[in-house]
Amino acid sequence: MKDTLLYENHRRQSATHTKRDAYDRHCFVMSRTALQFKKFARFEPRSTPLDDASLAARIRAVTRQAAWAEPLPDNERIVFPGYKELKEMSKAHRELVQLNIGHGWPSYFRVSNARMIFQDGTGYQERTHARLNAALARGELFIAFLTTYPRFSINHSVLIYELKSSSPNPGVDHYLVYDPNHPESPRDLTWSAHDRAFSYQKDWDFIGGFVRVYQVYGKPLQ
Repeated sequence: MKDTLLYENHRRQSATHTKRDAYDRHCFVMSRTALQFKKFARFEPRSTPLDDASLAARIRAVTRQAAWAEPLPDNERIVFPGYKELKEMSKAHRELVQLNIGHGWPSYFRVSNARMIFQDGTGYQERTHARLNAALARGELFIAFLTTYPRFSINHSVLIYELKSSSPNPGVDHYLVYDPNHPESPRDLTWSAHDRAFSYQKDWDFIGGFVRVYQVYGKPLQ
């Protein structure tokens, strides 16, 4: 995905952050924000940038939009002058952006989190795979909650934005993912028709492999 937040969602005891970072556990918020800016904002790089107070107000105006709502037409979008994209703006105003896109802790209390307990079978994952492909075919983005409950070797949110056009392995779909923990480059999520399961790319704190995927922010209370 071309335009995302440039800064990283830090994690405890990462390879580069041995102490808890002040800005961590915001993966859901960051994934949602990237989606909302895609749907509700536009940038005017040749215009004069806003002062901090006005910029903060406009960021909040974007992130208070219902993430599942239809994209706004260009003439109704919230305008951000002085920057060509979200990456550039979040680099220039990292702390201001962080303070105005929302808190991370409410994501732990989402009603839809209960699905990992009550809808953990392969049938639900197959339906999720079908919904994912349908959303991408419509040109939409898909925010995913990744979990291995009850082990919690991963408990994370990413933004899926593209199905790769070809795969070397028949029956395996490869997806490009914006991962708030790795804003520098896309990550890889796969679906195996044989295993009827998703897999996610290895990381320093995740061995890689099997994950369950649940869509979030696709509708109210999700």
